Amino acid sequence: MSGLSTLAGLSVPMRALGALAAECGNLPAPTVGLTPIFPERLELSLHNGLGEFEVWRVALGVRPDQVEFGEQAGDTWVLKAFAPYAGAEVRLIAYGPTLDTMRAVAGDGGGDA
Repeated sequence: MSGLSTLAGLSVPMRALGALAAECGNLPAPTVGLTPIFPERLELSLHNGLGEFEVWRVALGVRPDQVEFGEQAGDTWVLKAFAPYAGAEVRLIAYGPTLDTMRAVAGDGGGDA
C-alpha cells in the first residue's frame, strides 16, 4: 500500500496544522481539510464572513496581491490564497455574503445605491 493512501501519507499537512495550532491558536477556528488527493495540502476554510480571512492572511504572510476573489451563486463572495507553511501548502479560503445580500438581510432591498 502506498504511503500516500495511508494516514501517515498525510503527515506533512498534519504537522503544519499542529504548528499553526501552537503558533496561531488565538486566530478564528477554521474548518480543516486534509485529503490523500493532495497529500501536501492543508485546507483552512472560514465560513463566518471575510474578516477572518484577513487575520489568517496576515498570519500566513500572504500578500494582498496573492489573494483571488470570486463570486459563488450570486450571493456569496469567496477569497482564496495559497501559502507555504511548515512544509505544507496551505489553501486558505473564506466565504462571505455579497453587499447586496447583506443589504437584503438588513431590509433595504439590496441593489446599488
